[in-house]
Amino acid sequence: MNPLSRTSAAVRCALAAGALSLVLSAITHAESKPRTMQQVLEASKPSDWRSLDPQDTLYLDLAAGRVVIELAPAFAPLHAENLRTMAREHYFDGLAFVRAQDGFVVQWGDPEAEDKDKARPLGKASRTLAPEFERATSKDLSFTTLPDGDVYAPEVGFSEGFPAARDARAGKTWLAHCYGMVGAGRDNAPESGGGTELYVVIGHAPRQLDRNVAIVGRVVQGMDLLASLPRGGGPMGFYEKPEQRTAIKTVRLASDVPESARTPLEVLRTDTPTFAALVESRRNRRDDWYHVPAGKIDLCSVPIPVRTPPAR
Repeated sequence: MNPLSRTSAAVRCALAAGALSLVLSAITHAESKPRTMQQVLEASKPSDWRSLDPQDTLYLDLAAGRVVIELAPAFAPLHAENLRTMAREHYFDGLAFVRAQDGFVVQWGDPEAEDKDKARPLGKASRTLAPEFERATSKDLSFTTLPDGDVYAPEVGFSEGFPAARDARAGKTWLAHCYGMVGAGRDNAPESGGGTELYVVIGHAPRQLDRNVAIVGRVVQGMDLLASLPRGGGPMGFYEKPEQRTAIKTVRLASDVPESARTPLEVLRTDTPTFAALVESRRNRRDDWYHVPAGKIDLCSVPIPVRTPPAR
């Protein structure tokens, strides 16, 4: 029998309330032999997975392949809508990656953005937006708490499928700068960004950026294409010559792409007993190779699996 099928209704309620530590304890006692992450995923049910919303999915197409980005409108609704507008007006088409800083980020946008005469027009999109660095915590905002604490926040976990943090006293919740997260570049003024320049974390999680930048989503497929871009030789990894840049073919909303040309993907839900079991499999690695399980895990070390939907 699948040990998850023996998870009590009380445990399921605890998970829905965000008490992941209680679920982890229940799973540990329920399983006679701890499972690996692969075994947890193999035992998952269709209901443990969710499809990407085409209205909140961007396809960034390069000569080398496609990068799929899931937007986070629950945390950055203004930026998400602005990015939809830019995609529909083909703002990013033909622009380029202008920066690749080793161990940090890759960044794309208009190489001529600083020249008013050459900068690409935005059409109906906005160049600057109000900062969306954090949002108010609310009952309708899901949050699955990790049990091991955090250096940068009183509480961390997963909200709406994204790595997140929150402060109950302040009543604030925000997304975290984990690997693959997408942020909107800005100048010094908090309201100086709008999504015309976007970056993706390709190195160790720069959590010091949390609540200082609007995180607009995360890459769910294609990180290999971004992490392997040639590093820039200029300050902060900027490319010094135009020919060093990687060109962007197109950026489109999945909803504006014919269904036959879409990339079908499913993401593991983060509010289920299966996800709790996955977290436990990573906190206490009991594969034959491991002799000393860590017993803890940090937020950015928890994977959120993505798969091609299995044939029905």
